[in-house]
Amino acid sequence: MTQLRRKLTLYGLTMIAVGSCIGSGIFITPNEIAGVLGHPSWIIIVWLLGGIIALTGALTFAELGGLFPKSGGVYVFLKEAYGPLAGFLYGWMILLVINTGALAALGVAFAEYLKFFIPGLSANDVLIVAASTVIILTAINCLGVNISQWLSNIFTGGKLLAILVIIVIGFAYIQPHAITLEWSLGRAAPSPLHTALLTALIGVLWSFGGWHHTSYLAGEAIEPQRTIPRAMILGTGIVTVTYVLVNMAYLFLLPIPAIAGTERVAGDALAVVIPWGGQLVAVFIAISIFGTVAIYTMSAPRIYYAMAKDGLFFSALAKVHPKYGTPVNAMVVQAVWALVLLIAWGTFSNLITYVTFMDICFMAMAGASIFIFRKRLPQQDRPYRTHGYPIVPAIFIFICVAFVINTLIARPTQAYAGLILLLSGVLFYYVFKKRA
Repeated sequence: MTQLRRKLTLYGLTMIAVGSCIGSGIFITPNEIAGVLGHPSWIIIVWLLGGIIALTGALTFAELGGLFPKSGGVYVFLKEAYGPLAGFLYGWMILLVINTGALAALGVAFAEYLKFFIPGLSANDVLIVAASTVIILTAINCLGVNISQWLSNIFTGGKLLAILVIIVIGFAYIQPHAITLEWSLGRAAPSPLHTALLTALIGVLWSFGGWHHTSYLAGEAIEPQRTIPRAMILGTGIVTVTYVLVNMAYLFLLPIPAIAGTERVAGDALAVVIPWGGQLVAVFIAISIFGTVAIYTMSAPRIYYAMAKDGLFFSALAKVHPKYGTPVNAMVVQAVWALVLLIAWGTFSNLITYVTFMDICFMAMAGASIFIFRKRLPQQDRPYRTHGYPIVPAIFIFICVAFVINTLIARPTQAYAGLILLLSGVLFYYVFKKRA
């Protein structure tokens, strides 16, 4: 067996889009966002802004996904638009920063929620649990894409159920403090507002990140020209509505200082109404994060596989397991590097800044490629054409660029670390090219 197998349905792909987004972010990042903004209306606005960014990105990438229905997604878009170096650098950063950093951060988040049940977990214990989670799920995903799709469907359904419980309780048991919340935008607005919003977007965009993972799996999708665009658009719509409602529920159950002061906001919010609510929601959240790790260990290795097939990466990563039909070597390499990052960076906040900065850089480049393809390939068949073109892609690109500039200023350590690794990729590109 030398080819990937087409078994992913529209439902499965939509669950992958939703499940890739809804992992740890919505349960952990609200405290940092509340700390930066400190105002209920601006908190909801920044989540809506994240949804707009994701939706404009999904509408843009939907056309690109229909245009290039191949495994690799963003890697393919960048390679076709800007040349093989750009595609290689994206795959390089996916391996060294974006996906492996996300895996490490998700592993840490999973271990942190286990503290609800095992309060004595030390920092070393957290690292051990996080590492074990990545290793176990990588091994499971090596067994076939059908198993991966089944895991995605089950865990995504579980996490949506958990969030639904929080939303229903939040709206049904509005606490006294919520009656007096000041929603006027002009009062107590953070200053400077643009800096506060762009800084808060680090956690928001981390929480929305992942909707494009369906494009990585186009080589295994049934009717990819039709299913990939639909899955991305449906997925971002579901996630945006979910995030806005659950943040309103948090605000109804907890005062803003309480939200800003906890890393387990969902558990603390539910505990206001149900004494054992924290433990209950912790179970669902741990399941949610576990499911997202399962998706990430499955999706990104298809990029390394595509790069290796193009002769731009280690040839061993292009091998598909003869029995299971999965890129096992690529998955194992990804898991090993995720463990390295886990040891190097350690904390959740450092990891998500490191990941989100580089991810958004490439998302902006990939979004801009739609203008190149409209000019270069005007007659090419497009199963889906971006609604609102050229305004929709322009909005996506503009916000991404503003975010990148602000992160360079506000959080330079992780941003520059990512840029150094990016430059190292140029050297490795020419090494692989020479070998090819």
